[in-house]
This record gives sequence, structure tokens and C-alpha cells, in this order.
Amino acid sequence: MTHLISRLAAGPLVIVLSGTAVVAQQAPRTAAGCPLADPARFHACAVERMKTFTPPRRPDGVPDLQGMWERAYTSQDIEEHPADGLNTQAGPSLVLDTPDRKIPYHPWALALRNEMVARYISPLAACWPPGVPRYVIAPGPHQILQSPGQVVHLLEFSHSHRVIPTVTRPHLPNAVTLYLGDSRGRWDGNTLVVDVRNSNGFTWIDNAGNFFSDQLHVVERYTMVDIDTIHYEARIEDPQVYSRPWTMVSALVRNKEPMFELFEQACHEGNKSVEGGLEIGMKMYRGVAPPAR
Repeated sequence: MTHLISRLAAGPLVIVLSGTAVVAQQAPRTAAGCPLADPARFHACAVERMKTFTPPRRPDGVPDLQGMWERAYTSQDIEEHPADGLNTQAGPSLVLDTPDRKIPYHPWALALRNEMVARYISPLAACWPPGVPRYVIAPGPHQILQSPGQVVHLLEFSHSHRVIPTVTRPHLPNAVTLYLGDSRGRWDGNTLVVDVRNSNGFTWIDNAGNFFSDQLHVVERYTMVDIDTIHYEARIEDPQVYSRPWTMVSALVRNKEPMFELFEQACHEGNKSVEGGLEIGMKMYRGVAPPAR
């Protein structure tokens, strides 16, 4: 039972008594002593705390990020949003460095984003890999494994996995594009820096239809703040879709449940989301391109 509960999205605990839903108040959520209610405040606090934290080391001398982890924020909508009374809980903006804490879309892209969920079947509903930067905030627990020269990042959702080499190796040719892009890692002190290119542009950042194109370039930074918290930062560029680069912040918190392991999440089995969406006139999402000028 605890294994199942740990997979539920973070949020208020809802208890049903005699047909009446009661929302149980929870203590304020923190990670590494930093408040999670506002990702920008968490970021500022975590950046200071990581300066004085010495992470455990592997035999090859690099920080040891291994273990089971849970997302601190969901991917319902990375911009600030209210609850919808159905499946979406109210949530803060994960966007860090724009004046309004919103994604800096070009006008055509913002107009498309506003219509996206009405026109297209969600890539996650279709069981496609979540893509980057959504990977860290996608549904399900995470597992990180390390061996000399590589980091393996597993995600329970749809059997997703990333193998990130940390030795010098060129990116794939531009013609090769992937759902999760092509990742190349390196260690910068205590931080794992991952350069991600070659996305196919077929995925979204969240359920709200925030998107990018196949010109996406992401630089991720994973840094331990304490033994149970990884600070995540992604610098995101896509000149076709965004008017400027921008930064997203999140966190992974350690899952300490004894004997915890990832489930075999067979997303496609019995999945009627695509069939239902097509029946009402929605389309499969195959990426976008800016309008001709």
C-alpha cells in the first residue's frame, strides 16, 4: 500500500467521509530545509545550501547521485495555474528568470499553445517518452545509477530511460532526432551538467501544452543540496518558439521506502486515450514549425 501511495502526485490529502470530501491540511513542504511552495524561493535557498554541502563520492571521485527519487513538482502546468476542480491541482510557476514567470513565446507560438490541448492528443497520454526538460517532472518515481563514465536515469513512466555519457563524445548528427534528445554529460565540481540536443520536438513540457520545436537546446544541472535532495535547473533555448532563453527549476527528493523499486509501467496496455481523442476529432501531435514568413 505504501508503494502505491508514494506514486500519487504531491498535493493535499483528500479524505471522503460519508460522501463529503475533506481536504486535510499538510505541513508546509520543504526539501533540504528550503521551502517548495515557490520554486524561485527554493532555488535561491538551495543555491546557498549547496555551497557548503559535500556530497558522497563514488570510487572514481564524482558525486554519488544514486538511489530512488521522487519529483518535487508535477508536470500539470509549469506556469502558475489554479485548480480546475477535476484533475489539475493549483501550482506555482517553475519558470525562474522571466519578469512575469511565464515562458517567453513568440506571438504565433503563444497562440498555438493556447489551443494546443483542444487540438492535439497529449503525447504523454499516447505513452510517448516525456522528453527533456519534462523528464524530471514527469509522472512516476526515478532511479539514478552510475558507473565510470556514465549516469543512467530511469523513470517509471512508460519504461523511460536515459544513458548519459560523462566522457568526451560528440553529439549525434543533426539528422538523428529522438524523443529524449541526445545527452552528453560532464562534471563541473559537484554538479552534473548535461547538454541535450537532437530532440524530435514531438513532446510537450507539461499537460498544458507548453511546447518546443526540434531546434530545442537544453543544458541541465543536477546538484545535491543535501543527502536527500537534488536541485535541478534547465536552461532552455529554442529560437523558433521562444523569444529568449529561459530557465526552469525543480528538485528530486530521495525515496527512503525500504525495498522500493520501479514498477513495470506498461503504459500502452489497455490505453484508450488515443482512440478516444481521435474519435472526437483531435489529432496526434507530430511537432510544429513556425508559420512561413
